[in-house]
Amino acid sequence: MIMSKNISGRVYIIMSFLISSLISVLGRYLNPLISIKSSSSIPNHGTLSVKLAPKLHFTSDAIKMASTDFGKIITSNIPSAVLFPSHIDDIKNLITLSYNSTTPFPIAARGHGHSVRGQATARDGVVVDMKSLSNSHVGTRVSWTSSLGYYADVGGEQLWIDVLCATLEHGLAPVSWTDYLYLTVGGTLSNAGMSGQAFYYGPQISNVLELGVITGKGEFFTCSKHTNSELFYAVLGGLGQFGIITRARIVLDKAPKRVKWVRMLYHDFSAFTRDQEHLISITGLDYVEGHLLMNQSSANNWRSSFFSPNDVSNIASLITQHKIIYCLEVVKYYDDFTTHTIDKELKVLLEGLSFNPGFVFEKDVTFMDFLNRVRSGELQLQSQGLWDVPHPWLNLFVPKSRIFDFHQGVIVNMIHARNITRGLVLLYPTNRKRWDDRMSAVTPDEDIFYSVGLLCSGDNDNWKAMDEQNKDILEFCEKAGIRFKQYLPHYTTREEWIDHFGEKWSIFQERKTMFDPKMILSPGQRIFHHV
Repeated sequence: MIMSKNISGRVYIIMSFLISSLISVLGRYLNPLISIKSSSSIPNHGTLSVKLAPKLHFTSDAIKMASTDFGKIITSNIPSAVLFPSHIDDIKNLITLSYNSTTPFPIAARGHGHSVRGQATARDGVVVDMKSLSNSHVGTRVSWTSSLGYYADVGGEQLWIDVLCATLEHGLAPVSWTDYLYLTVGGTLSNAGMSGQAFYYGPQISNVLELGVITGKGEFFTCSKHTNSELFYAVLGGLGQFGIITRARIVLDKAPKRVKWVRMLYHDFSAFTRDQEHLISITGLDYVEGHLLMNQSSANNWRSSFFSPNDVSNIASLITQHKIIYCLEVVKYYDDFTTHTIDKELKVLLEGLSFNPGFVFEKDVTFMDFLNRVRSGELQLQSQGLWDVPHPWLNLFVPKSRIFDFHQGVIVNMIHARNITRGLVLLYPTNRKRWDDRMSAVTPDEDIFYSVGLLCSGDNDNWKAMDEQNKDILEFCEKAGIRFKQYLPHYTTREEWIDHFGEKWSIFQERKTMFDPKMILSPGQRIFHHV
């Protein structure tokens, strides 16, 4: 039995399983969506029900955890239950139970809960807490073969920080990262995994050799470019629509010991973008990013405390003079063998750049400290009660040919003029050739596009104003004909999703029919589920 969607309030009912001896009150908040009422309702599933019973939680704490995310904006997608799996078979059994039901119920995998628009929620369904698998998996396994080189087999539930720590013990590390490492492997691979290394190494999805995936039919497959390739390409960047990633084989390379970390300041947007585009066209650097400094933001932010107090004062004066300052950020790795040459190499790479004289800053830190640079800022914000607040983030890929129009219409005329943005604004170019077009992820159709991240933090009083500004930004881009793509996308209509995927929409639909025909998985994305 499915309850009508117009029934308001919290629904309290009793869940009963196929085997009569199992009938008992399992907890509150269970919606009749999982209709396992009698042995006649879902034939031949008594064993599955018995196995899942102890791992399905209905407590208010579990439901509350699974109803929200890092964004703190969507809170109405309340699930009926939360599965805490101890083995991937528990996930297979859950999906199989839904798939074979007369009325399948929705299922969403939740990693670290870092989505911002309820993408990992499942209203009236079951949320799978992927972190629970960490108790049963053996962790990161590092291997080498003559054909593949070094690689790591990791669980989809593992955090990238744990992968980093484990691989560093072997003197190795993945080559592509996100700025924040406390995200799950399965979560970032379901989107793309972007950071300043992507211009050279590609996003994280371009550095995967093999996956273990449970499809929307409850079937487990090992897939790669050569085996079950259609599933492999579908899942990478597939927003959780085709399967739940339980394992990934990640490309590794020799890990450096330290990094030279340089920030250069510009007052001229044209010079800033020209130098960024030059740096991603040459070899030698390992990381290129950029961000904006304005009156409403501090030179040091939660991503890293880079500048000294004296530097902060000088930068503040520069911001007062020019209103918007652009910070170009680069990193070059080095180790014991290149200690004596790194400064010379870096000088050559940065020669001829047009940053403001006297506004170049350098740090020398360990490889781990650089990659984990966001963590200290997170802990500080947590201690101040400023981390678990609404995050009306907007991430866009903007084609190079329209970045000046975007800058004037959005950065200057909206973000700077309105002065309501509280948070970081990222803006840096990357190379499309490092992306594999066979994967589900979409980018603008130009050789170079810019990753723009409006990473705002608000409170209960002002986050809606920032969210309205995001809508204005999207409307401006639409009217101006800027063919952007949302990264970590959020849309509410089928037409918007069709436009988002463009030429990939037809194959996206075909893959959905192939791997999740009953549309069970990842309803919070609202691609095939419209609430």
